[in-house]
Amino acid sequence: MSDSNVEPSVSTTVQNQGFQPPTPPPAPDAPAPRPLQLRIPAIALFVLGVLIAVGGALKFIPGGIGTGLALAFWGALLFGLSFVRLPKPAPDAPPPMSVMERLTGIFYEPTRVFQNLKAHPSWLAPFLVISVLSIAYAAAFTQRLTPERIVSYTADKMAETPFIPPEAVERAREEGLDQAKNPVQRVGTAIKTFVGVFAFGAFLAALYLLGVLVFGGRINFWQSFAALMYASLPTVVIQKVISLILLYIKSPDDIHPIMGQETLVQDNLGILFTPAEHPVLFVTASALGLLSFYGLWLKATGLRYAGLRVTKGAAWGTAITFWLLGLLFIVIITALFPSFIS
Repeated sequence: MSDSNVEPSVSTTVQNQGFQPPTPPPAPDAPAPRPLQLRIPAIALFVLGVLIAVGGALKFIPGGIGTGLALAFWGALLFGLSFVRLPKPAPDAPPPMSVMERLTGIFYEPTRVFQNLKAHPSWLAPFLVISVLSIAYAAAFTQRLTPERIVSYTADKMAETPFIPPEAVERAREEGLDQAKNPVQRVGTAIKTFVGVFAFGAFLAALYLLGVLVFGGRINFWQSFAALMYASLPTVVIQKVISLILLYIKSPDDIHPIMGQETLVQDNLGILFTPAEHPVLFVTASALGLLSFYGLWLKATGLRYAGLRVTKGAAWGTAITFWLLGLLFIVIITALFPSFIS
């Protein structure tokens, strides 16, 4: 048989079977987006903070150095967090809930809110509510008890501490009165509250993220941060609203100038101990209350449903671990400075 007879038969066979090109490799998934919208307010906060700090250094803005540095730190922190990627929502993720749905739903259907935060980790609304309520209560507390009484009581307790020199006590007394009475200083204190709430929340969110990873789960930073903010909202609202009511019902003489600055709600076992006689037992028992356990349950629920693969054990293990560490820190501070709650 000749070669001319073989070649057409092979070509015909290939044409009949059809040519199948190799399957191309799947395209790599696009990376999750970053919250780039944070960068403009971050830069604005940083620049404003630097300007206020310079004004404070030049004695133009009272207390401007502390306020300016706080704002600059907040701006730098926001800018750094803008590089942290958001979670990638699943294809079957629910649509985002409205702000009012989240703010109200966290009280009566928290699981649904946390499940929605898993795909849409929004945190601005609870952050603003927590900060504004804290500022409003602090201002009302100062007005009700008067700056003189609060500052004098704090300075007297500082004087009882052996390693604080008398000149430092008097300087703290003068600066405290000026800060409490000066309107510009009071605005600076409010600004620092915003910074403190955000920075402390971001710090705790990072710790919760690490805790979830240690217990074998997975959660994005923004999921952890949003869950923490919304988990803290109900307890803060209940505490501050009830405390504001009690602030004007009780006599100012019956309110502790230091311990009452956070809350006046007595829903814990701290009522069984006298702070002056058993400060450590009082602080420990004060952590065992209805609102404390309610907040702990909300944090565990938030971590469980806002995370990617977080089991019930991992969520509760993380929440309880950091609750105990926080309690231990407060107990140590109380043991070192027991006179401040006496």
